Amino acid sequence: MAAVVAGSSAFALPALADPSGPDFGPNVTVFDPSWSTDDINAAFVAASHESEFSQNRHAFFFKPGTYGSAAGENDPATATDIVNGQIGYYTSVAGLGATPDDVTINGAVHSEGRAPTDRCPWDGGEGDTALTNFWRSLSNVAINPIQRPVADDLGQPGACYPPALFPEGGADAHQMRWAVSQAAPLRRVHIEGNLSIFPHFGGYSSGGFLADSKIDGAVQAGSQQQWYTRNSTIGGFDGGAWNMVFSGVEGAPAQNFAEPKTGGGTGIVTAEDTTRVSRGAPYLYLDGNDYKVFVPKAEADSSGPDWSTDAAHGNSIDIADFYVAHEGDSAATINAALAAGKNLLLTPGVYHLADTLHVTRADTVVLGIGLASLTPDNGTSAIEVGDVSGVKIAGITVDAGATNSATLIKVGPTDAAHSDAADPTTLSDVFIRVGGPWAGNATTSIEVNSDHVLLDHIWAWRADHGLGGSGTWTGSTGDHGLVVNGDDVTATGLFVEHYQKNQVLWNGNGGSTTFYQSEIPYEVPDQASWMDGTRNGYASYRVADSVTSHHAVGMGVYSFFNQGVPVLLESGIQAPKSKNVTFESMTSVFLSGSGGISHVINDAGAPVIGSYATAQLASYPPADTTAPTVALTATPGAPNGSNGWYTSPVTLTASGTDDYTPGPIFEASVDGAAWAALSGSVTLADGNHTVLVRSVDASGNASDAVTWTGKVDTKAPKVSVGGKGKTVVLTGTDAGSGVATIQYADSLTAVLKGKWKTYTGPITLQPGLRIVAYRATDVAGNTSKLDAVVRVVLR
Repeated sequence: MAAVVAGSSAFALPALADPSGPDFGPNVTVFDPSWSTDDINAAFVAASHESEFSQNRHAFFFKPGTYGSAAGENDPATATDIVNGQIGYYTSVAGLGATPDDVTINGAVHSEGRAPTDRCPWDGGEGDTALTNFWRSLSNVAINPIQRPVADDLGQPGACYPPALFPEGGADAHQMRWAVSQAAPLRRVHIEGNLSIFPHFGGYSSGGFLADSKIDGAVQAGSQQQWYTRNSTIGGFDGGAWNMVFSGVEGAPAQNFAEPKTGGGTGIVTAEDTTRVSRGAPYLYLDGNDYKVFVPKAEADSSGPDWSTDAAHGNSIDIADFYVAHEGDSAATINAALAAGKNLLLTPGVYHLADTLHVTRADTVVLGIGLASLTPDNGTSAIEVGDVSGVKIAGITVDAGATNSATLIKVGPTDAAHSDAADPTTLSDVFIRVGGPWAGNATTSIEVNSDHVLLDHIWAWRADHGLGGSGTWTGSTGDHGLVVNGDDVTATGLFVEHYQKNQVLWNGNGGSTTFYQSEIPYEVPDQASWMDGTRNGYASYRVADSVTSHHAVGMGVYSFFNQGVPVLLESGIQAPKSKNVTFESMTSVFLSGSGGISHVINDAGAPVIGSYATAQLASYPPADTTAPTVALTATPGAPNGSNGWYTSPVTLTASGTDDYTPGPIFEASVDGAAWAALSGSVTLADGNHTVLVRSVDASGNASDAVTWTGKVDTKAPKVSVGGKGKTVVLTGTDAGSGVATIQYADSLTAVLKGKWKTYTGPITLQPGLRIVAYRATDVAGNTSKLDAVVRVVLR
């Protein structure tokens, strides 16, 4: 027997670890069907009182089997022998079956809101809240929901909802509640009834993630502010405040974002039939008595949950191929194991690192259980992935240390060249904190340099509250939550908040985001402290001007400037206005405070400034129906010869602008020829020319043509000499503008004195030694070189 102690209470429990399995350490409890529900529930209670920034971590696993009794499922008040655990901070609960249905729980594993402790809603206060229900998880189990309140409902009893009369943990028959905000994923769960994702009495919760799951009944969103459901099957969905996003979900509600609703208001649902790129998170399971980790394969354009565990759907790795790390292991020890070819399993705990963990082998798996946390103490990264493909990192939290780190997680070096679209490096359930448990500092939390990386459920959080100065402008500093430099990077379920510059800076091409949630920083001291050049504030989601292709859908950006000064953000999203850089289902929300957001994206979308408001924009950019401009510049700028002729080559240079990027291309028609691409400029040969130039944008809009006409003759005429004896005949030819004049001088003295005569016909020479110099000038003003003929004329 072992004792699990929480506060002053002690519970006598069966042995927590599995003696037949690996050493997962003291913070892992493995249940099997021999455990009584009382003992299971006592273990949950013992772990349920962690504070928001506790340094304790807990993981609970259920071996395959059935737990609890279904008696009372139609009337939870009568249920007695049920598993009923209310899950708090830093706790993960998971089944050890190959599929969720291998573990059946009669009861509930639930997360609840907290009642207000001062003013009740009817007195102007807030309702019960789950706005800070972070850092917990539930996965790989089937639950027949029979939920009852736990003994104390967690947290302080509220003035408005005395637990004895209005317990937070109460639920209807066949309903389980998972009232959470960020960093609290549900993966591979089968709820054999309804799932509520907001507090019992209607208070707010802010964010959530459900993937690879089956909900037989309805998902009841209520006041949940935003939620992302991926690759699942649900029996229905109702409620939600601002941004409900579905991809690859069977049973999802119909798309209605920004569409008028019967009875008033507009829709908040974004539903895509498939998920562009998806991959389930690696998970620990039992194959008989052997512990293994199953790593699902990536899928393209997928829908519905995939619980298959055969080789066609993923790889099973023996636990012997993992280094099982424990709290207190050094970076050097862990790196040695990684260098030796081991995968890494981080058991629950807080790992203080003196150096970076280096992942240099393709297909390495780094799996955290129980919200394992990494903290770089010396200003290094926590993890850096080398120039390799197929790495999987899942289930970890990274806390920035007090010494600033340039990055906390770095995927690929800056010159990364190796990637695999079919087996992308994947980050799943990876959570970053800059501040919170202490005043941490990191310039960029996650930097992605490799191509074809998948980010599946990320929360990067610069703390808006916490310990040691967290939540102040100078207490915890960080510029960016995510910087993407690689191409073809996909994000599904991206939460990034409170950083001091762009929350997300996307420099790579071909990127895609499905679901984005972001609060911009609260504590900006004044507008002058928060300017992006001449632009008010830093857009939350910034796609670089150099990007030519990007797609994002289901995006929400929220403001709450809490310093009492009128700080404005020009737009929540900033991106090139381009046919191939597209956005769908965007919303801005003014939560409270002062200032606000002027536009949803670029210069589009209504403002939300000064008081609670929401603004929606269904898509961006709008259809491009405006032709670009075009201008044509000639060099030389005017004829530099005679009679309107150019006597040097003429270069025509096209320029133009468009209200979309990339800028227009140019086409030219030279002397009646078909239109052809013009690479900026064309140089004209000799002749009489008419050149038409037009600009064409990426949408096919063409400008009116501009015309240039001109005559070019760059070659001097030629003079040939004929005649015999005393007769000299001069003949001029010019293929361009034509011969204008022929001049001659009949003596050297005349040449020297410039006494030229106009040639009008044959020249008759006097007897003696005679020299005749000659030259010709064409109509354009080109003059041939001086030449001469010498003759001896006899009588």
